[in-house]
Amino acid sequence: MSEAVRPSPESTGIPQLDQILGGLFIGDNVVWYDDAGSLAPAFCFNLIEAADARSQPVIYVSFDRSPKNLMDKLGRLSTSPALTVMDGFTHGKGAGADVFLQFYRRRSTADRARLICLDQPQQPKHFSDVLYEAVHAARGDVRLVFESLTGMQELWGGEEHVIRFYSRACPRLYELNTIAYWLIEKAAHTPRLKSSINQIAQVVVDLSVKRGKTFMTIIKAERQATASLNKPLAFLTRATEVRFESQNRASGPYDLGDRLKALRLQKGLSQTELARQVGVTPSTISQIESNFIFPSLPALYRMAEILSTEISSLLGESPRRTRKVVFMKSEALPAKLSGSASGDCSAWVLTPGKTGLAAEPYLIEIPPQRTLSGHFTHAKAPEIGYVLSGSVRLTIGSIAQTAAAGDTIYLGRETPQQWENAGSEPVRLLWLTIY
Repeated sequence: MSEAVRPSPESTGIPQLDQILGGLFIGDNVVWYDDAGSLAPAFCFNLIEAADARSQPVIYVSFDRSPKNLMDKLGRLSTSPALTVMDGFTHGKGAGADVFLQFYRRRSTADRARLICLDQPQQPKHFSDVLYEAVHAARGDVRLVFESLTGMQELWGGEEHVIRFYSRACPRLYELNTIAYWLIEKAAHTPRLKSSINQIAQVVVDLSVKRGKTFMTIIKAERQATASLNKPLAFLTRATEVRFESQNRASGPYDLGDRLKALRLQKGLSQTELARQVGVTPSTISQIESNFIFPSLPALYRMAEILSTEISSLLGESPRRTRKVVFMKSEALPAKLSGSASGDCSAWVLTPGKTGLAAEPYLIEIPPQRTLSGHFTHAKAPEIGYVLSGSVRLTIGSIAQTAAAGDTIYLGRETPQQWENAGSEPVRLLWLTIY
């Protein structure tokens, strides 16, 4: 009997969280216990953004926020054709007030088609019927965000209704191949309700604030191969961006260590070589790159000088007065790529010293009559390549495809197993890693 094929994980929209959690799987119900009531939205936004990028349908259920407020909160994602909003607020906590109904009168016909205004949100059965109808009407693997179970309980008049609804909805949404985020204000519910929900959910996450720092703790993860259960992980949010810190690293708003390492590798220097030129020990460089310590100001200036960059680039800041917008051909530096096939091709970074960009541009050259086993990067983000010259054959799975000069290559979650330049001239690629 053949072994069952393990499904591929889906992205949370946050690469670091994907690594910590092991991604999500179709059918997962993810419960977010929010200590402050304001920590979970950033995680929801990233899930919606990832779904929007792949044209996956999203249903956002709101009991606590008026549709206008929600649309403002979602920003550009509010116009996504993949988004449907189920409004349980207007005729719920909004009591059908004209000030909220005016929102619908001002919307275009196309906008109103993406809005479902529940006329009886106080009735759990009515809400359930409309919800499942919307899920069935959507095409593809649906993403759902419920904001929030706490709001439902306040409207429905008690936790018994919430427990009954959730205990029925969670298995059904699992079978309907959805991924659902459920937001809960942790302090607003009894241990009994939380225990009932935890038992049914596939993933349970706790978000808390302690001494001014925010922490995420994964309480349950049924199908994820994670080593981070019940371990508080510090994280920072900037608008919708979420970044996690190591438990032992020096905390702060800058990822200095990551930028230093990237610039050092672009320059082709080892930690020992950089340490010798700065006048510190290799151990000091290692600790700075791991964000265990921060360098002194003189050492920081010396590092910037050696790496041919500005201190603002190391700190992730944009220069206040002048910003470099043109990079000369002579400024391109040899780059050391991370993939298994990186040693069989040549690469240059085209914007040296500019880390933290939305895209990292490289010029990659594959020699003639050369076959690369594997890919030349280990990027966990989308990649785009433009063939400047030559013709290259790439194999993904069992399918081989050819890209010639002027063609564009897009890699989402795919990873080529082989690249082949069968021609007599080098293949040159403009390669972008999208962060």
